[in-house]
Amino acid sequence: MSEFWLISAPGEKTIHQTWESLNNVTSKQDLAKNYKFPIPDLKVGTLDTLVGLSDDLAKLDAYVESVSRKLATCIHDIFENKNANVFEHLKANGVELSVYLTKFQWDKAKYPSQQSLKVLYDIINKQLSQIDADLKTKSSVYNSLKGTLQSMERKQAGSLLVRNLGDICQKKHFVLGSEYLTTLLVVVPKAYFKEWNAKYEKLAAYVAPRSSELIFEDNEHGLFTVTLFSKCIDEFKTRARECKFVVRDFQYNEQEIADSKNQLVKLEQDKEKKFQNLLRWLKINFSEAFIAWVHVKALRVFVESVLRYGLPVNFLAVLIHPNKKQQRRLRETLNSLYSHLDTSAAGGPVEDIPGLNMGPQEYYPYVYFKINIDMLSNP
Repeated sequence: MSEFWLISAPGEKTIHQTWESLNNVTSKQDLAKNYKFPIPDLKVGTLDTLVGLSDDLAKLDAYVESVSRKLATCIHDIFENKNANVFEHLKANGVELSVYLTKFQWDKAKYPSQQSLKVLYDIINKQLSQIDADLKTKSSVYNSLKGTLQSMERKQAGSLLVRNLGDICQKKHFVLGSEYLTTLLVVVPKAYFKEWNAKYEKLAAYVAPRSSELIFEDNEHGLFTVTLFSKCIDEFKTRARECKFVVRDFQYNEQEIADSKNQLVKLEQDKEKKFQNLLRWLKINFSEAFIAWVHVKALRVFVESVLRYGLPVNFLAVLIHPNKKQQRRLRETLNSLYSHLDTSAAGGPVEDIPGLNMGPQEYYPYVYFKINIDMLSNP
């Protein structure tokens, strides 16, 4: 299961006793696996500051999670049809997300715990805003290049009505260097092949007899050559259009054909290089965003616990991994264990309480936040 519950409970005589009480009641019934979630000694500040931060951190939580999921989705999308295990690229500090979460340690280098809660909020907010902005720029550049390449590839392999004809035609198919004669390429629906052969010589005054040759066909159309006097081109195009024959604008030029093929190869190489660079950037910044998200959860647990349980700071934060199909029993067990903390919530979730931004249906006698680490699903 990818769902974890991050909760806190007030310290009893000792924090160890709080841990034992929780662990015993959930482990005996095989309801969950529990992990201590260490939070450093953070600066409390004033009550007004904590209440304001409760609101701000709730919004930051949603924003950081959103950016993390966008990064994960982008990693998934850039692989396109490649046979890749996307989840192996979704790591935090080089380890699987569940490992990072269950072995969480506050990163004092990134988020100095001696700073105020507001400063820590600002550090994370600024960091994620920059990642979000860079993601939009980098993904836009990559998608633009991918779109150009896809457009060229469609022209290489699409319908004869739109595809690049340079890789189909050969020099022998054309009359070249003539002052009077020219060769046209005409796309004819398969159902009209007989009609084409019967009519093409009469579509203009000076069409070379028996000059048409079928040089290529796909599932729906055939590509025919026809040679005529240059002065009749406009007349021929008009009459051909009336018969549902499409004259393609094409001049045989070996250098231009070679250049077009080289451009396609260059674009493919450029895309592969940008793919590798973008993937590397996405992996690094997904890790940064996910780490920041878990630290925001830690900040929220700290703030909500102080608001809920009061001073001095004395609570235990625990990460709970519910066993499959045991969430309901686990919730009932936790409610029973901590019902004495708030009799109004003993029966389960209630409506939002001012100053405690848990949201409707998310308030329990204990501080609670859900963490879903399946970053490719809708939370």
